[in-house]
Amino acid sequence: MFFLGREVAEIRAQARQTSGSLLTETEDWGLGFGGAGQKPTGNATAAELAEYDAYFCGPGEEKAIYLTFDCGYENGNTEPILDALKKHNAPATFFVVGHFLESAPEIARRMVEDGHTVGNHTYHHPDMSRISDKASFQKEMDDVAALFKEVTGGELAMYYRPPQGKYSKENLQMAKEMGYSTFFWSLAYVDWNQDAQPSHEEAFSKLTGRIHPGAIVLLHSTSKTNGEIMDELLTKWEEMGYTFRPLADLAAGQGGQGGNRAGRPMPPTTMPGGT
Repeated sequence: MFFLGREVAEIRAQARQTSGSLLTETEDWGLGFGGAGQKPTGNATAAELAEYDAYFCGPGEEKAIYLTFDCGYENGNTEPILDALKKHNAPATFFVVGHFLESAPEIARRMVEDGHTVGNHTYHHPDMSRISDKASFQKEMDDVAALFKEVTGGELAMYYRPPQGKYSKENLQMAKEMGYSTFFWSLAYVDWNQDAQPSHEEAFSKLTGRIHPGAIVLLHSTSKTNGEIMDELLTKWEEMGYTFRPLADLAAGQGGQGGNRAGRPMPPTTMPGGT
């Protein structure tokens, strides 16, 4: 399947302190964490990433959260997540691969109908940074966009998440030349392993203890734990004073495509306890 050995970068993110410099060779996205409520450092700075219309965290100290979900396949946990997001009027971006659109078109349509954004996670979930030929790189992206249009009747948002968090300068430049904004993350936890799902306590410890202003949160729609805790988790973040914002708020700052053109835009949210 797509996820054998996937998201190595997220495991490294739990402990890795990084140099703050983009590398020319293949690299895994990684984070270094400080104190509770503080933004992490990435192995590329926000300024370096901005050269490629790429992001890993929102600017400033506004207590905003940008929810993102990677969707490789459907196993019954996406709809509970969508139910919780709808209850809280929380916008999210779902990064989909080809298999998800093939096997769960009705859920992709619901994402659009609920006002969420759907972005590109490539068709086959390869290590894109090892693809040096732009035509091959573009085909992985275009095939997802074409199937999304077939399934929903709309255009895929020009948002890209590199599979496994693997990237290079060349990789990011190709995405930019195609018109994509690239989104890494500033908070994630080990939620994708179906045989070792985190407990509710572990999930809350990681996701509330490391939340920070401008967090781009990466979660997986395949996680049973995420499906079970999403309503309570969103409530907890609200109680901590956070609001939920769409990635369009970040991409608009550099001319990125705003929202999912196939869907209805979700209105700005002011959550209970928010700022």
